[in-house]
Amino acid sequence: MASVSAGAPAVNLAGPAIPAVNLAGPAAPAAPDADTAVDVPTISAAGAVDASATGAAAGPVSPVLAAAVAGAAREAAAGPGTGRRLLRGSARVTLTAGRRVVALGVLAALWEILPRLEVVDPTFLTPLSEVLAAWWDLLLSGELLDHTQASLVRSLAGLALAVVAAIPLGLLIGWYGPLADLLNPVLELFRNTAALALLPVFVLILGLGETSKISIILYACAWPILLNTIAGVKGVDPLLVKSARSMGLRPVRLFQKVILPAAVPTIFTGVRLAGAYSILVLVAAEMVGAKAGLGYLINYAQFNFRVPDMYAGILTISVLGLLFNQLLIRLERRFSTWRAAS
Repeated sequence: MASVSAGAPAVNLAGPAIPAVNLAGPAAPAAPDADTAVDVPTISAAGAVDASATGAAAGPVSPVLAAAVAGAAREAAAGPGTGRRLLRGSARVTLTAGRRVVALGVLAALWEILPRLEVVDPTFLTPLSEVLAAWWDLLLSGELLDHTQASLVRSLAGLALAVVAAIPLGLLIGWYGPLADLLNPVLELFRNTAALALLPVFVLILGLGETSKISIILYACAWPILLNTIAGVKGVDPLLVKSARSMGLRPVRLFQKVILPAAVPTIFTGVRLAGAYSILVLVAAEMVGAKAGLGYLINYAQFNFRVPDMYAGILTISVLGLLFNQLLIRLERRFSTWRAAS
């Protein structure tokens, strides 16, 4: 047996080493920690996947899913309880309108039934159906339109002149104290004089033509506009005026930016009252020396005992007054949007 010297290199008799083989496959990626942010694609309201965070291309998703996401986004933006508030507001408006319709329906039913049952004399209170038939006949003949046009021209002319004259004068009186002290006795004297009491004076001075009728309407409409304008200017919150002056606003800008906007609601209250006065005084003015107009129609129908035509004229005047009021309410909302927004 051969001996091996101590200094000779060792010989590996087992052969080369075999590398280890992983039979379980590639290792799974490690799970993210709780503090590690994970990019999740978002879904837009249009129905597309926003994968910009992950670098993937955006693609369409189901319309049902997109609608659900969009609805959830709108509810989150509107806040909790918005739907309930909208439903309550709609229910309140519907209830108010329903009450008004019911009230008008009850009035119309009583007007129709009571004369039919002869609870009241149908000779003097014609049933509503006969009044509406007479109104339709007047409309078809063109007579009602002619009278309505004549009345509207007079009423609108008097009201417009009153607005043009009374609002600037009321602003001056309300803004400048010395002018208010000077004119206050005259205003107190004429404001307590009824317009219809002065109708004979207007007729004597201006005659029976259109001038006297428009002038008496102007006189009647000027007072509510003038007095409400003065009250609106004087009723502005003094803190607003002091704050505006402390910010360096000049008197003209102060009047334009603070006084006038704050007085607009009160001014429009006077204009609405003047609109009602223009209809009331118009009827009386057209009963004296007029040849056309709703007041003339009512007076003429009374003298000739055409009772349905008389009530038809009265209904027309009532509808005109209602339309006047609604138009002025819309104008008030238009010129005082800041008030509605607040």
